[in-house]
This record gives sequence, C-alpha cells and structure tokens, in this order.
Amino acid sequence: MSAYSGVTGIQHEEPLIFERAHSEPESISLPGIDGPAPKALKEFLRENPANIPGLSEPETVRHFVRLSQWNHGIETGFYPLGSCTMKYNPRVNEKIARLPGLAQLHPDQPLHTVQGVLSLLFDLQSWLGEISGLPFVTLQPAAGAHGELAGLMMIRAHLDSLGEISRRKVLVPDSAHGTNPASAALCGMRTVEIKSGPDGRIDLAELKSHLDGETAALMLTNPNTTGMFESDIREICDLVHQAGGLVYGDGANLNALVGIARPGDMGIDCLHINVHKTFSTPHGGGGPGAGPVAVNETLAPYLPVPRIAKDSDAFYLEYEAEKSIGPILGSIGQTGVLLRAAAYIAAFGHEHLHKIAEDAVLNANYVLARLKDAYHVPFPGLCKHECLLTDEEQNRHGIKTLDIAKRLIDLGFHPMTVYFPLIVHGAMLIEPTETESKRTLDTFCDAMLEIAAQVEAGDIEALLAAPQKPVRSRLDETVAARNPVLTWPESGD
Repeated sequence: MSAYSGVTGIQHEEPLIFERAHSEPESISLPGIDGPAPKALKEFLRENPANIPGLSEPETVRHFVRLSQWNHGIETGFYPLGSCTMKYNPRVNEKIARLPGLAQLHPDQPLHTVQGVLSLLFDLQSWLGEISGLPFVTLQPAAGAHGELAGLMMIRAHLDSLGEISRRKVLVPDSAHGTNPASAALCGMRTVEIKSGPDGRIDLAELKSHLDGETAALMLTNPNTTGMFESDIREICDLVHQAGGLVYGDGANLNALVGIARPGDMGIDCLHINVHKTFSTPHGGGGPGAGPVAVNETLAPYLPVPRIAKDSDAFYLEYEAEKSIGPILGSIGQTGVLLRAAAYIAAFGHEHLHKIAEDAVLNANYVLARLKDAYHVPFPGLCKHECLLTDEEQNRHGIKTLDIAKRLIDLGFHPMTVYFPLIVHGAMLIEPTETESKRTLDTFCDAMLEIAAQVEAGDIEALLAAPQKPVRSRLDETVAARNPVLTWPESGD
C-alpha cells in the first residue's frame, strides 16, 4: 500500500529566485547615507551593487515556502536514517528552550543574572555523568566530532604528562564513523584501521596485533555501526589498558544503552554524547549542535575550561585548572540545544529513562523481523538500535541499494542510510528510534516488502526509473557531486 504524501510530492516547477527577478525591482529599498560614509563603515562599502533579485516580500516568502514544501522532514514523515538517528523532537522541549528567560540569554551576561540556567546545566552535567558512568563532564563541544577532538586532546595531554610522547597511534575499527580518523588527524595522531570479524564486531586477534608502545587510544562505537553490541567490550578495554592506551567511546549510539548499561562500567575512559541522537534535540541543517564529553577520574584534570562549579552561595565559572586543555568554544556550550536534552531526560526521569533504549531496540528488531526474509541480513541475530540489510537478493535481478532507496521516495518515505557501514556491500542501515509507532513501522515495512516483491516479479524498469512522483526525478549524483553549480552567473545566462 502506497504511503505517498502529497506534501512532499507537489508537482510544479519553481524557477530559481534569480529567474523570478524583475527588470525593475519592486522591493522596498532603504534610503542611502546622506553625505560621506563614516570611517567605520568605509571598509564595508561595495564597489558594485549586490547581485540581489528585486522581489517584493510576498514574492520572496512564497518562493521559499514553496521550496520548503519539496522537502521531507521529521514533521512530515518517518526518517529511517541509520547511524544519523533522526528522531521526532517533542514540542514541549522546544517550548521550554524558547522561554524568554532562557532564549534571550547572552554569553557575556553577568553571572548573577544567569544563575537559573547555570543550575540547569550543572544538573545536566550530573545527569550525563550518571547515565554514562563517567562522572566528569564538559558541555562545551558544539558537535559530536568536536567532542571527539576534545576527548583525543585530553588523552594526548594525559599521555604527554606521563612522558609517553611516542604514543600517537589511534586504533579505529573499519566500521567506525568517518569523523573518528579525522578527529585523530586534527589532534596530530595517526590512525590504524582494525578489521572487523565475520560477526561485524571487533576481531580480538586483529586488535592484539596492533597494540604496542605507540598505542594512544582505541576509538570504538558500542553498539557499533552494524547495529551489533561489542560483546567483548570488557576484554577489549582491558587489552588496550594493559598496552598503556586509553579507550575512547563514540557515544553516537548511546540511545541503545541509556538507562540499561553504562559505558564507564565497561571500561571506557572517555565518551562523547550526541544529545540529538539520544535525547532528542534538533539535528541536521548544519547546527547548532552539542556533543558533551564525559570522562573518568584519570582524564578529569584535562577537561576544558571554564567549568561550571558551585559554592555555598552561587554557581560560578572556574577558569583555573593547571592541566586543562583550555577552552574549546567561545561559551560554556550550545545552551539552547543542551536545554532541550535536559528537558527530554527530565521527562523520562530516573525511573523511566531505560524506556528510550528498550523502545529503540524493540523497534529496530521489529523492522528486522519483518524484512529479514525479503532482504539479506549480513550479521544474523538480534540487533540493537538499528538493523542492517543488504541488496544481495535484489542485486541478482539487477536492482541495487540505490534503486531501492529511490523507489522508497515514490512510496512516501525518506530512504534509509545507504552504503554505510562501508564494510558491508550494498548496505541499508535502518534506525526507527523510540519515537515511532508500530503503525508507522508497519507502513514502512510494507513499502520495503512491496519493493522486494516488485523485484521478484521482474518489474525492473520501473525501479530503475524511480523516483517519478517528486518534482525532481533521478539525478546523476556523481555529476552533481563533482560539478556542482553553486553560484548564479552575473550575466544571468
């Protein structure tokens, strides 16, 4: 049964805003400066007029609203992206973050005027420390990758303080997020890839072969990006510690563990937490984001400054910390995003926080159970927060993962994550999260089964031509990526 939404499938063409420009602009123009420009403004003066299309306000607003109606968003439908975790954001969290006393704060306000928000953020630090099992927390990092960088900077600072300046090797599983090796490189370290075993987990023999006196850290995600839990996690951490290294946890998939198990109890030394993935805050569109980092006692002295602290009278910012890596953001954190996360945690409370993980894991395994007979499952068994399928069965008929993803658009769904993790050929990574209902999951699974049946019936050409219902049919994505047209030519042609 098709679930195609008319909202994302409006059939009309929308010219570029420059193509709508009038020969005689009708927009409202502000008066120019009388007399010579003040000295402070001269460096901002243009030699030529800005190339801005002359449109009235209604024309401009309608143009961008029409474009927005082409987009798929979490408010218009299910977003099954694996790894990225696009969950619905409760509107009560948005309302709380928009309260005037919170939304209208300024980073440079006197501390006595922001005691309320400092109290909320101090509580959030404590909650994240308890949830992760790593009691020392910084809220400064502005994204998960920023948290990775901060964590590796602390690990390097600790090793350097011990005189272990030769330890610059970071071990990264081949199923890791791409930001892991990038963060290590930015921190002046080199990465060595660890091959996964046949079950999609870290191969212990492979890990042991790379542990030596140059090992600074192992970066791992647990559950990993195949959706599998690293069942040998305690032994993995022990092996790295015995070799003199530390274990960095990529907390992207903490939503599979929250309230159930704590990374700190598994032996992980440092963990960044993608609050948009686990605690439902806005995600995508370039930010703002937040990636708090939690560490154990070993790394606590190296946490960034300033740190939110409390004495008998008030909250304050502590700048004095001899071993700190210093500030990594121009403020104490992305307050609006962090407050949304705090609201989500508070809504569940200590007694019910585990429901996030339970429902996320249940939903993923439900999708897996419904689709496993129609699509190839590379790593059999229960998954955690996301399930992994491949196009192996459909590829025998000439249909690949990309074709399946494009056909899903015609059936009203944003595609799942495709071709990731890279260790699985034709990967399709699906993460339903805890925010989706069984009815939504059934509709999605029905669409996936409809595609599989279409392949088996030999209706190949229709799949290769998909999508047909959106404004844009299938594009040559390789050409678009290599030769993007990003600017409007001054000549207009």
